[in-house]
Amino acid sequence: MGKLISGATEVDFEDRALVHLQSVIGSKLRRGESFALFWSDPAAPDEAQPSLWLHPGIPLYFKFTGTTTPGLNRAWIEVLATSADSADGLLLSSEPRGQDADQNHTD
Repeated sequence: MGKLISGATEVDFEDRALVHLQSVIGSKLRRGESFALFWSDPAAPDEAQPSLWLHPGIPLYFKFTGTTTPGLNRAWIEVLATSADSADGLLLSSEPRGQDADQNHTD
């Protein structure tokens, strides 16, 4: 379980999800874009959906727990990037499965 750290805020994500978020978030921030990140918290299903505002001027730290970086699924990157480019912001969705997944995907 990795962490996305922004200031005093630390959010736990599976390493596989975190590496995909890192790719999409990095791309948006390199273009100088600000946006919100939303995700589901399975530990608190009855609470409002958590969110984090991301801005190029706010330092971010991606901390992975695994010893190897998970491979990227291009289809998932595209889904996340499309979401990030919407007015609603980046919503972490489930990874799409099937023929569009990269061959280097491992569970």
